Amino acid sequence: MGTLTKTCRECQRNFEVEPQDSAFYDQVSPVFGCQEISLPAPTLCPECRWIRKASYRNFKNLYHRKSDLSGKQMISMFSPDKKLTVYSTEEWWSDQWDPLSFGRDFDFSRPFFEQFDELYRSVPQPNVSISQAENCAYTNFSWQARNCYLVFGNIKNEDCYYSHILWRSKNCFDMLYSYDCERCYECIDCESCYGCIYSSDCVHCSDSSYLMNCRSCKNCYGCINLANKEYCILNEQYSKEDYEKKIRGFQTSEGHREFFKALTTLFLATPRRAANITYCENVSGNHLFNCRETFDSFDVQNSEHLRFCLTAANAKDCYDCIYNGAGQELSYECMASIGYHLLFCKNILSTCSDLYYSSDCGGVKNCFGCVGLHNKEEYCFFNKRYSKEDYESLVAKVIDHMKKTGEWGEFFPAKFSPFGYNESICSDYYPLDAQTAQEKSLPWHTNTNAEINHYVGAIYEAPYSIEEVPDAVTQKILKCEVTGKLYKVLPQELSFYREMKLPLPRRCPDQRHMERMARRNPRVLWSRMCAECAAPIQTSYSPDRPEKVLCEACYLKTVY
Repeated sequence: MGTLTKTCRECQRNFEVEPQDSAFYDQVSPVFGCQEISLPAPTLCPECRWIRKASYRNFKNLYHRKSDLSGKQMISMFSPDKKLTVYSTEEWWSDQWDPLSFGRDFDFSRPFFEQFDELYRSVPQPNVSISQAENCAYTNFSWQARNCYLVFGNIKNEDCYYSHILWRSKNCFDMLYSYDCERCYECIDCESCYGCIYSSDCVHCSDSSYLMNCRSCKNCYGCINLANKEYCILNEQYSKEDYEKKIRGFQTSEGHREFFKALTTLFLATPRRAANITYCENVSGNHLFNCRETFDSFDVQNSEHLRFCLTAANAKDCYDCIYNGAGQELSYECMASIGYHLLFCKNILSTCSDLYYSSDCGGVKNCFGCVGLHNKEEYCFFNKRYSKEDYESLVAKVIDHMKKTGEWGEFFPAKFSPFGYNESICSDYYPLDAQTAQEKSLPWHTNTNAEINHYVGAIYEAPYSIEEVPDAVTQKILKCEVTGKLYKVLPQELSFYREMKLPLPRRCPDQRHMERMARRNPRVLWSRMCAECAAPIQTSYSPDRPEKVLCEACYLKTVY
């Protein structure tokens, strides 16, 4: 079969389905009884497919809500106005309720997605996704973490705060897509760094500030594309004494302005690497580490044979899977799911296999259209148990029905998401206003920040110098200088700022997160020519941007 050119039914842009894509769809097509049921080619372009899945992921909006089982107050990713049954995580995993008690028959006169949504809204949901974590109540999607606050995508961290996709790190604040870091602040796409501030795309750097694309640097300030350097400022070498003297000169208001003027000039004039790809073979995308045969993918580690995947690790033979960090194989169109041969699933909390169109399940196999199963169940449809033969016969009939309604091969429609578009992670990458969302039939949440913006006392104007900030600031209310949102400074946060000699942030955590996201390149690949050798390259730097972008070979010659 040759390449198919299709028109996305959502955005009307053309996209291609290549022969290897069709081969993958055949590879993952399920078999029920002796009958293989083919998966059709997608009807949405890769970007619209991502938006559809991501609309079901509320990463960072937390609310106060009561458990529908015990009545206890709890933190929840579901706002109180959501018409859902929500239990605390401990209650949800307990034996105080039976997911099979919500089982129901399928009505062949109605669409599948409509009936699944009714089942989903009746089965209890966990308030947040936290497992094996300690003192992490104000986080979401946390695993094996302790003492963390407002960290989302919080994997094996300790004493970390205000971060998004942070793994295996300690004592870090305001981080984005960073791994194995310690005592770092406002870093983006950094790995194995210590004591770094306002840096991006750095590896094995320490005690440095304002770095970009640096490797194994120490005591450097305002540098780009350096490797194995120490005591450098704006890419110039200094002695230890002159370095420290020069840094002190930046502490004045005039020195600070002059430094940032020079930093901006340096960053615009210095060549950029086309893509951050490390230890990879035959790949395309950005921020790929130890991957092979992985294409059109972003933020992927230790994986192979992937396409259109985002924020994944330890995955193999997957297409269109997002936020899967704990292992996945032979899967398609899944969000935050763990297991083998998963199709059109979301929030699969522990390893499952041969699971289709299901949500919030764990440790089950051979199930279709199920919600909340986590007791090693098998051969269930709509939370109702069947014999193997009856299950396969029923599923084949349901799929035939879904083909007629145009639902087979499609992920859950965004209009059924329990979250408003502005609550979901989509708003970080593709922000929309309420009117546009309504025109696209996307849900919208109207009071996302109502709880944190009500008046609670006098607004405190904190001193700019951290030496002048009193301990009592942790009892005060601060106001974001950009959005007007109210926020507080935690005692642990104040200690960190003092230790690192950092001023108190004048902007609320949400605004700081938005600004970090804006500094990151989009998850889009453009075709350009290397500015040095004119070789064709794919890069996340759009052709109209002013940076000089190099292919990998030319970039390495420049740096090393």
